[in-house]
Amino acid sequence: MFMVVDLLLGGDLRYHLQQNVHFTESTVKHYVCEITLALHYLRNKHIIHRDIKPDNILLDEHAPELFQAFEGTHPGYSFAVDWWSLGITAYELLRGQRPYIMRTNTPANEILQTFHKVYPCYPVAWSTGIKSLLPKLLCVDAQKRISSLSELQDLEYLSDVNWDAVLSKQIPPGFLPNRRRLNCDPTFELEEMILESKPLHKKKKRLARKTRESGSDGSPQVASHCYYFRT
Repeated sequence: MFMVVDLLLGGDLRYHLQQNVHFTESTVKHYVCEITLALHYLRNKHIIHRDIKPDNILLDEHAPELFQAFEGTHPGYSFAVDWWSLGITAYELLRGQRPYIMRTNTPANEILQTFHKVYPCYPVAWSTGIKSLLPKLLCVDAQKRISSLSELQDLEYLSDVNWDAVLSKQIPPGFLPNRRRLNCDPTFELEEMILESKPLHKKKKRLARKTRESGSDGSPQVASHCYYFRT
């Protein structure tokens, strides 16, 4: 199957994370609002995206996000799964690493144990508002997790948001991709797609190797000056 989408020259958020772009809290807050409106639209269409992550959030030259790569939804998933992924994405954009460390081949039972036993680290430098929002998105209990636009709008942290302006893209984004750059790595992308039998597998291995070489294992337990919240 081939999907034809608009030409988006800003790259995806994963690429910019790999380029060590530091997303400010105000920028991430704006992204959360835009993605929330997108999830609200999908929910009204009875659609669960099921693959919200930096790789699938594309930017145009003016940086509003657009989703790609919709996944087929298997039985057992609810709309709450997309809001969990939103929390993971927001955390990673702010901190440059995910709140939980695990491998793609980690058994499901171990993943569940990790979610229940390991509590995300919230650096002291983060505002009280973002530290109140993220635990509500990363709540392991789907019944208690924020999973709707109205619930998010009720939060004090987002009380200053002009949602109509966000929807109409009237608010300037805090991060603008460089228009003079390609905003992707064509060497790896083309080589993987043309030469590799399992390009996605190879890409994950390459990214893992790059993380190891940078000297960061992303483990929340070793980070200093953090708060841990039980969700």
